[in-house]
Amino acid sequence: MRVSPRALSLSRGLSLLLGLFLALTLTGPSATAEATPVPTPVPTPVPTSADPGPGTDYAGDDPFTSARTDWWRQDRFGMFIHFGAYSQLEGEYTRPDGTVCRDAEWIKRNCRISTSAYEDMARGFNPSSFDAKAVVQAAKDAGQRYIVITSKHHDGYAMWPTKQNTWNLRDHSSFDQRRDILAELKTAADAAGIKLGFYYSIWDWHDPDFADPATFPKYRERMYAQLKELVDGYDPALLWFDGEWDADDPTNNWSPRDGEQLEAYLRGLDPDLVINNRVGKRRVVDGDYGTPEQEIPDAPVDGQLWESCMTLNGNWGFAKYDQNWKSPQTLTRNLLDIAGRGGNYLLNVGPDKLGRIPQPSVDRLRDIGSWLRTSGQGRAVYGAREAGLVAEPRWGAVSRSGDKLYASVADWPAAGQPLHLTARAPFEVTGARVLGSGQKVAVAAAGDGFDLTPSGGPANTTASVIELTVRPSGASVPPGRGTGLRQEVFANDTFTGPPVVTRTDPTVNHAWRSAGSPDARVPADRFSVRWTGSLVPRHSQTYTLTTVSDDTVRVWIDGKLLIDSTTPHTAKVDKATVALTAGKRHALKVEYTEQTGEAHMKLLWSSPGQSQQIVPRAQLHTS
Repeated sequence: MRVSPRALSLSRGLSLLLGLFLALTLTGPSATAEATPVPTPVPTPVPTSADPGPGTDYAGDDPFTSARTDWWRQDRFGMFIHFGAYSQLEGEYTRPDGTVCRDAEWIKRNCRISTSAYEDMARGFNPSSFDAKAVVQAAKDAGQRYIVITSKHHDGYAMWPTKQNTWNLRDHSSFDQRRDILAELKTAADAAGIKLGFYYSIWDWHDPDFADPATFPKYRERMYAQLKELVDGYDPALLWFDGEWDADDPTNNWSPRDGEQLEAYLRGLDPDLVINNRVGKRRVVDGDYGTPEQEIPDAPVDGQLWESCMTLNGNWGFAKYDQNWKSPQTLTRNLLDIAGRGGNYLLNVGPDKLGRIPQPSVDRLRDIGSWLRTSGQGRAVYGAREAGLVAEPRWGAVSRSGDKLYASVADWPAAGQPLHLTARAPFEVTGARVLGSGQKVAVAAAGDGFDLTPSGGPANTTASVIELTVRPSGASVPPGRGTGLRQEVFANDTFTGPPVVTRTDPTVNHAWRSAGSPDARVPADRFSVRWTGSLVPRHSQTYTLTTVSDDTVRVWIDGKLLIDSTTPHTAKVDKATVALTAGKRHALKVEYTEQTGEAHMKLLWSSPGQSQQIVPRAQLHTS
């Protein structure tokens, strides 16, 4: 981990044309990532360099609502594991001159350890005490429902018996060659009902072919082959990429085009994979979800699912000198803040050189799990989403699940004093109780929302949860029966002449990327698309319309121009708010142009009563 600061910037079925793109060719013997002679690897299929061409669309579902991502959106809380050859040093390296340099998973690069010295160190790596059942039990005790472990970090060292080189735990360590810790972890996780995913670094400090653009294709072959080994051999639910950023020492030339090709390849291997946005360049159009690191966004992320990855102390990998542990109270409240803003929490552990999770990590994880299991408080996290109906209060966090609001109170009021909730839309409170307590909670309309006044003290010193049963006020209608919008596609970027294609488009959710387009008759560059029809909301509320586009977009509702983003841009989010009436057909027009480079166009909506999602087909009409 530890990346350069960046802004937080497919799906089930791929088309037949994309299938052709993923037609595979056999490679010859692959160069190894070190000088040690190794057997010739088994020839591995890799994608050809050809692009799928016009007519290809990579967007097949909406991660906000897809069955493919449902488990990830429900589980909310996962365990990150940083473990690799660097763990052997346990955070300290003694230089030849006797001085000591401290770091963790970046220790080779930041302490300027030579490749030969690092290889010599790795030969002694022997995580003989790694116990997959104990790791999974620690996650289960914490209430974590998925695990992501480093299969290969930036040092290029593979934690499984890869056939692509000998720079791996089986062939370059003192570890029992009959063991495979990823296989052991997969077996234990499956038995416990926990999903398993793999972290994989694109940046590779060890492979001699990585930094030179002339030899990078050789590295890319081995990277694809390793990922195929992971997907085919271990059936992960998730792939968590890292190391996509521009960097030197060694030079990292990973591009958006590299990212889109890798993502398409992986979707071809397993359409159900959940993939993070670092597969590309950490943009809103890359992967399924964003990855803020060591921070918690102050609101739901526009246009993208998200997950905050954070450490228990100050390092990702094990560092014996780092005893700066976060308190269980802080960690639990982080989880509640994240769930209340619609995100996931990926909390890291770093096993020591023997493969053991440090006891302070285990203790803190157990404390979080104890809070989640107590009195049904986990309902504030699992399957919950942003509250929507209310603004986030200063005294804690609020999440929503169905007709329940879960107000997790970190700062309990003095006796007789109220907790105020600011309403973002009209609703009624039909019931209120403190989980784990028999006390009453008085609810009264007050100013811009409600005052909640508990009759007793806090039920939990970390956070006490007040469960509110709510009923939105105002007009609402059942789901619609729409079929989509009228779509006109022009083979130019000026909407001139007759459209090449006129049809009904179920949703505005497209990722044509660099070489695709809406139709085989339309070139990948210099085209435009117009959608017309009507949008029918289910609730009478103020909605936020969000577009994700590249290059330009304009959106009208009832003839009023709301989004006017006509300066050509790369992948970008634009927003506007508008009051909509339940059941009413509001005239909608969207105009999009693609000029050069990538092509993306998505239209999402959200409101206090509607979570962020692609505007669904059922609520769109051609007239």
